[in-house]
Amino acid sequence: MALRILSSPPPEPEEVAARMRRAIEDALPGARVEVAPRGAGHFEIEVESAAFEGLPRVRQQQRVYAAIAPFLSGDEAPVHAVDRLVTRTP
Repeated sequence: MALRILSSPPPEPEEVAARMRRAIEDALPGARVEVAPRGAGHFEIEVESAAFEGLPRVRQQQRVYAAIAPFLSGDEAPVHAVDRLVTRTP
């Protein structure tokens, strides 16, 4: 196993939350999105979107996860877990 030295400190949780919110809003235009940090790498997300109309809950959640996938992947991913994800239609 090789020793890896991190070149920069991890981003602040509030900054990650804001970036995640923008990514979800970009993927679901017109959505009302709230992202709250709940600890190192842990977040809670609420999304209300007309795009969820007629979709089962799991498909709604998959759309949100697709939008934030870049934040969850890689060795230095800033998001380790979404502790709570609520999706709803207006």
